Amino acid sequence: MTRPDAVPEAAGHLRQFIAAGHHGDMAWMAATEARRARPRTLWPEVRSVVMLGLNYGPDSDPMANLTERTRATISVYARNRDYHDLIKGRLKQVAGRFAARAAADVKVFVDTAPLMEKPLAAAAGIGWQGKHTNLVSRDFGSWLFLGAILTSQELPSDEAETDHCGSCRACLDICPTAAFPAPYQLDARCCISYLTIEHKGPIPPPLRSAIGNRIYGCDDCLAVCPWNKYAQVTRETKLAGRADLERPLLADLGELDDAGFRTLFSGSPIKRIGRKRFLRNVLIAIGNSGRPDLVQSTVRNLDDPEPVVRGAAVWALNRLDPAWARSARSDRLDHETDPEVMEEWHAID
Repeated sequence: MTRPDAVPEAAGHLRQFIAAGHHGDMAWMAATEARRARPRTLWPEVRSVVMLGLNYGPDSDPMANLTERTRATISVYARNRDYHDLIKGRLKQVAGRFAARAAADVKVFVDTAPLMEKPLAAAAGIGWQGKHTNLVSRDFGSWLFLGAILTSQELPSDEAETDHCGSCRACLDICPTAAFPAPYQLDARCCISYLTIEHKGPIPPPLRSAIGNRIYGCDDCLAVCPWNKYAQVTRETKLAGRADLERPLLADLGELDDAGFRTLFSGSPIKRIGRKRFLRNVLIAIGNSGRPDLVQSTVRNLDDPEPVVRGAAVWALNRLDPAWARSARSDRLDHETDPEVMEEWHAID
């Protein structure tokens, strides 16, 4: 538990993050900057914040699939049910019982409001924000989902957790795209999680090869944290990885139509990015595979109605079979109207 005004420095850090443009095209962060670090702007009656963490620790190495060229890697948190729904339901139960006993008003949040959960969780003693900017726990390592209960009841605050990163740089050095300009700073524009989930347009060409086979999120900086030696496998079955999402075949994912995408990812957080962004990611992974047997999966998407998918398909085809790409360029350019896709064709040597 902590006070709503326990992290006054968070507002300055957020302001610097946005001023540097490190939030990329997440315009909602800039739009809610003034409210994000101050819970009382969300709810003036709040007197205390109860932070809770739910362990989603994996049962295997999240980086084990990165060398499998024909298969995709999905971030651990997205291999089963959407955690927002699960945690919010649990929070409502806890908050409801508390409100009844304390005769207090409550509100619950799980990434659903401009609230800085990680600094508040550190102030409440759950963990500390590591050099990768994510929360680290001495009991659960890097694998905690966070939720918040705001209440009008005045509660005693817990002692804030201190930073235990020391001189370790493992999370900074492992990042494939060098997304950390300095310890405790993240440039989302270079972060694979941002690029594959939040970013809506074409992925910048200089960063594509570093993405490898990561099609939704990236766990590298979390997985290498030494504090994971204390991590525990989640006991929540709805958060345990589905077998079909542990290491799915890129060829199968590259054939998904909209109905197939919605069926496969029903109830999954992946569903929220939509098929076109998902196929863009899959095609980048296919282009990085070096497997000529995946050319057909690429060619099939050259006629996709979505420009971002067609553009990624052009790039992937050029990576897998440059001769085929060159021979197809003239005919395809004659029929292409989207400038970003045309740019991809023109980039072919």
